[in-house]
Amino acid sequence: MAVPAAVVVVPLGVLFLLSGLIVNIIQATCYVAVRPISKSTYRRINRVLAELLWLQLVWLVDWWAGVEIRLYADSESFESMGKEHALVVSNHRSDIDWLVGWILAQRSGCLGSTLAVMKKSSKFLPSGLQRLKDFPQPFWLALFVEGTRFTPAKLLAAQEYAASQGLPVPKNGFVSAVNNMRSFVPAIYDMTVAIPKDKPSPTMLRILKHQPCQIHVHMKRRPMNEVPETDEAIAQWCRDMFMAKDSLLDKHLAQGTFGEEDYKPIGRPLKSLLVVISWASLLSIASYRFFIWSALISTWKGVAFTTLSLFLVTACMHAFILFSQAERSTSAKAAQARVKKS
Repeated sequence: MAVPAAVVVVPLGVLFLLSGLIVNIIQATCYVAVRPISKSTYRRINRVLAELLWLQLVWLVDWWAGVEIRLYADSESFESMGKEHALVVSNHRSDIDWLVGWILAQRSGCLGSTLAVMKKSSKFLPSGLQRLKDFPQPFWLALFVEGTRFTPAKLLAAQEYAASQGLPVPKNGFVSAVNNMRSFVPAIYDMTVAIPKDKPSPTMLRILKHQPCQIHVHMKRRPMNEVPETDEAIAQWCRDMFMAKDSLLDKHLAQGTFGEEDYKPIGRPLKSLLVVISWASLLSIASYRFFIWSALISTWKGVAFTTLSLFLVTACMHAFILFSQAERSTSAKAAQARVKKS
């Protein structure tokens, strides 16, 4: 049953922002007190703290909206997930592709050390990647490097759009990532997301409204040592990978599956539910005691301050929803428009 988004946005926004504030304060304290002594220990602590925050979004997908994610992977790829550093390369099929990657990272045990690079942050790749070289635990770095589905007929239009928008397709972000990570990242995870044609496309707004959907994900491990050495060859390798993705998507469109023989159930762990219950209980008790102690809502100024705070929370959540929609629309829709013109 659908739930009005407004009923969910405010409490979830308060929960996420307050817990985020607490996590950030602890992170800042650890940065000052722990990192100068042991960078590795600081990163391990930060990984746990980040997971405590991101598990709330995992709960939103798994337990609130009831989104079903069906994973398809060969045995080697499935068994490697979460046990090694990996560069994850995905296509864009919905507003929440990045969140799907986080769900899989959580199932693999590396949610706290998962990063996503979108088009606006790709310019920071070279310096940022070098900092990951001595990361003490397995991490995933997710790259979204294309604007639409890749076929030979569509490739030129997508490349023209990428060049006009400064997107890393496929020759800036991907080539830079491979060149900088080749020495310490053993694999590229080729992730292909598809939405069943008889199912609604998942959006952040649908999730907030408690509307379930289904997402199919195909994961293929590609050894880094199979990637060529030169920039041009790496770019061509990336193009070939996305053309293969497109063939895989055509097969999925025709059959409604990536192949049931490769289906790997990933379940719905209790961890995210327990974390959200813990956060909600802790913050509810703390907020109640704060309001009693401060008598904040006993004055007009206090009521005005509380109302303004809730308004700001709502605005932040609205901006978050718009951001998730923009990440897809600016890349996919514009490229598709160019394809139609061609």
